[in-house]
Amino acid sequence: MSSQWEGKSRGSVLGYRIFVYTLKLLGVGFAYFLLRFVSLYYLFFSWKSNKPLRFYYKNILSFSSLYTWWLVYKNYYNFGQTLLDKTVVMAGIQAKFTFDFENEFYLREMAEQGKGGILISAHIGNWEIAGHLLERIQQKINIVMYDAEHEKIKEYLSDVVKEKNFNVIVVNEENFSHIYAISEALERNEIICIHGDRFVEGSKSMVKPFFGKPAEFPIGPYFLAVQYNVPVYFVYAMKDSSTHYHLFAYPPKAGWDEGKTKRQKAEILLEEYIVNLEKMLLKYPTQWYNFYKFWK
Repeated sequence: MSSQWEGKSRGSVLGYRIFVYTLKLLGVGFAYFLLRFVSLYYLFFSWKSNKPLRFYYKNILSFSSLYTWWLVYKNYYNFGQTLLDKTVVMAGIQAKFTFDFENEFYLREMAEQGKGGILISAHIGNWEIAGHLLERIQQKINIVMYDAEHEKIKEYLSDVVKEKNFNVIVVNEENFSHIYAISEALERNEIICIHGDRFVEGSKSMVKPFFGKPAEFPIGPYFLAVQYNVPVYFVYAMKDSSTHYHLFAYPPKAGWDEGKTKRQKAEILLEEYIVNLEKMLLKYPTQWYNFYKFWK
């Protein structure tokens, strides 16, 4: 099994069609019911993703073997819900979702200052939901993501999504054009949203303790923050119940200590992110969706 994430998402055109058709015809509640059986299938037959999840729950969080299997099942179920919820929101399907916004005023302050910033999250909760909710701060948002979907899937999703609420900067591993797009957005005092828990082979990274064991994290987002002298905010959209989401925003971070190099400043920001991510995962252990070997 590869120890690196390959920048690819799982799924097929048929899978997306079934999702959307089921949601429109039978509603979210029935889709959640079917999802329980789909989650059981992955629990019994998806050994490739079971192995890293079991390591995470048993060896990192120190849960018992029996409870670990339950958490693996819950992880699959929660992940399926995020896919369904994402489709519901993006396709404009009627659903009774409610939301709490914790410390939203930090993001509003950033928008009022008009200097932009970098919002760093992780593959936890529901990032797509967060992207839509961030429209509330009324400033141009650029979401950085890997162009991991197959062309046919992207074409199908473009048909069901009712409107595009934010700009997407696609990571280009061949010519790194995304770096220029990110830089230009920061120069325009816009907001950059990016994940801080994944990278692809060849990109800048750093090994740091994560729950006491060495793990590799991307360092690029923090170098950008230092280079453009913009604040870093940690944000997450976590699912508290079937119909309720909780958006977290944390106070701005900056590694601008005098006498430190840019690398040292970026490293400080990364370490603060790791501490913050650990706290969030302890609160929501079954909403981290990394199905590959994460620790060194």
